[in-house]
Amino acid sequence: MTPEAADPLEDAVLAARLFALAPKVFKGLVLRGSSPAREALVAALGEAIPLRRLPGHIDDERLLGGIDLAASLSAGRPVRQTGLIEEAAGGALIAPMAERIDAGVAGRLAQALDDGATALVLLDDAAEPEEAPPTSLAERLAFPCDLAASRRWQEVTLEPARGGLAAVQPLEEAQLRALAATAAALGVDSMRALIFAGEAARGLAALAGRTAADAADLTGAVRLVLAPRATRLPPQEAPEEAPPEDQPPPPPDGERDEQSDSDRQQQDPDLSELLVEAARAAIPADLLASLAQGKAPRRAQSSGTGQRRKAATRGKPLGARPGSPRGGAKLALIDSLRAAVPWQAVRRREAPASPSAILMRKEDLRIRRFEERAARVTIFAVDASGSAAAARLAEAKGAVELMLAQAYVTRSEVALVAFRGTSAELLLPPTRSLTRARRRLAELPGGGGTPLALGLAAAREVAESVIARGRSAALVILTDGRANIAADGSPGRGQAKEDAEAAARAIARAGIDALVIDIAARPGPEGAALASALGGRFLALPRADAKMLQAAISAVQPLGLAA
Repeated sequence: MTPEAADPLEDAVLAARLFALAPKVFKGLVLRGSSPAREALVAALGEAIPLRRLPGHIDDERLLGGIDLAASLSAGRPVRQTGLIEEAAGGALIAPMAERIDAGVAGRLAQALDDGATALVLLDDAAEPEEAPPTSLAERLAFPCDLAASRRWQEVTLEPARGGLAAVQPLEEAQLRALAATAAALGVDSMRALIFAGEAARGLAALAGRTAADAADLTGAVRLVLAPRATRLPPQEAPEEAPPEDQPPPPPDGERDEQSDSDRQQQDPDLSELLVEAARAAIPADLLASLAQGKAPRRAQSSGTGQRRKAATRGKPLGARPGSPRGGAKLALIDSLRAAVPWQAVRRREAPASPSAILMRKEDLRIRRFEERAARVTIFAVDASGSAAAARLAEAKGAVELMLAQAYVTRSEVALVAFRGTSAELLLPPTRSLTRARRRLAELPGGGGTPLALGLAAAREVAESVIARGRSAALVILTDGRANIAADGSPGRGQAKEDAEAAARAIARAGIDALVIDIAARPGPEGAALASALGGRFLALPRADAKMLQAAISAVQPLGLAA
């Protein structure tokens, strides 16, 4: 009978105990998965160290500190207010919805972590697999913990350590080598992670009241720090080969004993193998499945749907900057006053007769910037030729409808180009209307030759039109890549192939993201060659249905497609 797997909360509690033991050493945790277990763990952590909540849209003055405008005007002199980072000294900041932290705020928090000014607990509430907290923060925190699958939450407490981290001896050279070998086997290249793993081993010894870390502590450190960061599966151990007949026999025991202790410490295969096997067993199930399929682990990507662009008057507010309110730019009044207050004493001496309560200069003016996302348009280019046309069109229509069902949430649009015979046609202009799409896609023609070059050219024209309107575009091309109609409408595979490659290179030069999907029962090499000419991705999905297509399109979003 297979033993029941341990609940993820057990390791998360252990990680929280280590963090509470030495916040400045371990820097913090990433807690993924909104669950009762996470709420219980955060409550227990709040009893161990002070936690200050980080608002979602915090400005620099509140985060870093600055001039308290009201107090300064009242006192007639600059009065400084403390920032949230300074207020959290000795404890930690806790950031809900960490996957949405602004890049500028993430940079300032990363600097504060490097300076030892604070520690950080990130609450990862991402709903999509490609969403994650900023990498600049996650890699600076020792412990990534996934509590989405936890079924426990009662009686979560953090037991105090039996000893301090300073009382534990540094790791031996053989132990450090074993940790480094394990990190290399898992594809963990970050030096921070290796340092965290070494300190975690010492911390586990301190929790148990020991003065030196043993193999169990190293195994625990690998489980808590390295395994969740794995980017590849450890290589399988090859079976031992029998020594060749002409190989000289091993030296006698007496000579073997003369080997130095340092040589033995540098070669400790037993400990390295133990840690690698422990890491293999400790890789989280979802990460293990992704690595087994050759997929990259979760990394921070831009949330939302389209490319970011600066706007003068609308969108997400960004930090204020010096400038004049011209061309529709908005004056940041409070920030302008904050810039002027420190200079009032000097300016009063220069202009003592001025009746103004606040003496302003042009250089004090600040304007507010905004950021808005361009709408995303995913353009399906569907090969409607041949006997497989009906299947390709049916699945394309299904994928379009599934994407449009979420269009109002993701602010995305979908277009559809079909090519067959000697022409390519825009069947569905960019839209987010599910009703309109169903009406236009109800009956689509199929059969005939494959004018791949014409289909690619039509898709590129739609994409360029979309981009010219300030939106982002991506192509999803459903075809087996076997062109047999040239760009001028004449039959012939040779010329058709050359024309298709030229059309694909034009798309690549335009910098348009592209994904080629071959849903044929037996995909050939032509689809991959087309994707290479496009500078895009290729997926062979034999007999894929609409849901599989939608999942495939979502899976390549980190590469820029439809993101």
